[in-house]
Amino acid sequence: MKREKEWDLHERILGKEPTASVDLFLTFMDPLFRMLKRQTKCSDDDAHDSAIDALFAYLKEPDKFDPGKGSMSAYLVQIARYKAWDRYRSSSARAQREEKMRVQVEVEPPPPNVSLEEYVEMKQLVERLVRKIEALGLDDRDQACIRLIITDSRSTESWAEVLGLTHLPQDQMRQVVKRHYDRLMKRLKSLCKEDPDEES
Repeated sequence: MKREKEWDLHERILGKEPTASVDLFLTFMDPLFRMLKRQTKCSDDDAHDSAIDALFAYLKEPDKFDPGKGSMSAYLVQIARYKAWDRYRSSSARAQREEKMRVQVEVEPPPPNVSLEEYVEMKQLVERLVRKIEALGLDDRDQACIRLIITDSRSTESWAEVLGLTHLPQDQMRQVVKRHYDRLMKRLKSLCKEDPDEES
């Protein structure tokens, strides 16, 4: 498209002429789509959507285009490339998250009453918390007990097995387990208050 026609179309858009936006789409939609398909890794859908986004971005703020710095074609191509690249990055990041989610679920499926997203988020939070706990230098027994707390295991027998208390009478076993539980819960709550959102 010749620069004079581009300039005329730009003036019509600035003047809010009703048919100018239609002419813009008829003039640039197909060339932008073909350029994106030729020069990027876009799918047909992404190329189509990125071309549309570029035209709408221009229509939203047409006065940002400066004819003195280049043609309207070049300006729209630059916007369309940016939109396509942004889509590609979002798509790649989403694919990586989905792959990580798939691997985690294959290793250990979520309970039937927990959604996939909630399960993965919960596992990630637990993993971060465990790394913090390990950084405290606790012995293996305390770390194992804290894992029981995280997994909400209240079984006295499970705790007794970890603590090596299975030889004790039942009443004494419960007392010792409760003492260890209270001590570790206090330490765990203190740890969570320090920086609950830290991503170490």
